[in-house]
Amino acid sequence: MKPFLKLIASCSAAALSLAGSVSADEKSGTLDVYWVDVEGGAGTLIVTPAGETILIDTGMPGGRDPGRIHRTATEIAGRTQIDHLVTTHFHLDHFGGAAEIAQKMPIHHVWDNGVPDKNPDGNPNDTRFPIMIKPYKEMAARERHVIAPDVELPLRQSGSTPFSIRCVAAMEKVSSRVVREPGVVDCASVPAKTPDTSDNRNSVALLVSFGDFRFFVGGDMTWNTEATLVCPVDRVGVVDVFQVTHHGLDQSNNPLLVRSLAPTVSVMSNGTTKGCGAETFATLKGTDSVEAMYQIHRNLRADSENNTAAEYIANHEKECAANHIQMSVAPDGKTYSLAIPATGHSRQFSTRAK
Repeated sequence: MKPFLKLIASCSAAALSLAGSVSADEKSGTLDVYWVDVEGGAGTLIVTPAGETILIDTGMPGGRDPGRIHRTATEIAGRTQIDHLVTTHFHLDHFGGAAEIAQKMPIHHVWDNGVPDKNPDGNPNDTRFPIMIKPYKEMAARERHVIAPDVELPLRQSGSTPFSIRCVAAMEKVSSRVVREPGVVDCASVPAKTPDTSDNRNSVALLVSFGDFRFFVGGDMTWNTEATLVCPVDRVGVVDVFQVTHHGLDQSNNPLLVRSLAPTVSVMSNGTTKGCGAETFATLKGTDSVEAMYQIHRNLRADSENNTAAEYIANHEKECAANHIQMSVAPDGKTYSLAIPATGHSRQFSTRAK
């Protein structure tokens, strides 16, 4: 492996906590979500009520992140394959672990914006990117698909509570569906920022629905693109759980989007020195609907005030145990719980009327 692909792990890969977890085969019709500790990247594993697996992003290459995702899928969630892999965009901390995961377990369907040959950040002379993307392009998968707004993943249903995962944004385009007309969001209240030219702006955003329950995942979407989801009309609606965009960095998490989503719970896939931006924290704390803010890691930078309450943080130390955050939604979609199995934390919430 090339030196720039090697990853120095600050946590022991062997220390992934299995405490308090339940195999998917032992549950009955629940929707389960696992936020894997990939230390500032992204790796969100969903096990559907029918037992299918959807993996959103795969962390970095180099053994650590693919290993943690694989162990979460097999040892905690009890799965033997990835039915659908969704890559939100082509930054290494989101696609880098995919090829190694494909060597460990079958991946059936891959969904992305179309694999680029050149650096999508606008640097066509970057000689490193073709080397970095090569394992992803060549990894084994049954089928590959280019995703687009309003595309729904073809998923099996189980029980009487309908389940779906729908793309609401990709490549700076948004869903054609209108959930709420103009006037719900004060679009003039938050100014735009300098346009982002990186591939972050092209991130795939997904809306997970299970009965009345809603969960939003937006990859690394940035400020101006986020605004287009709710201005001039709202194309997403209210959600229960919000995966904080872009690790909690201030280039993202536009208050127009966050306030419109009005989540009850936020979950941030951050690192010890990555994410937890001051502006993002102000937005989350200033959103009246938010009752609990979860983080994969404690922010260990000097601005330590940008942390949630200790009980909602999975990993507190730099040399961490790679603890994950877990969510389970009841078969009727009316209640859900967030847990950090390694610490014994668990809290239940009621799904809001939509």
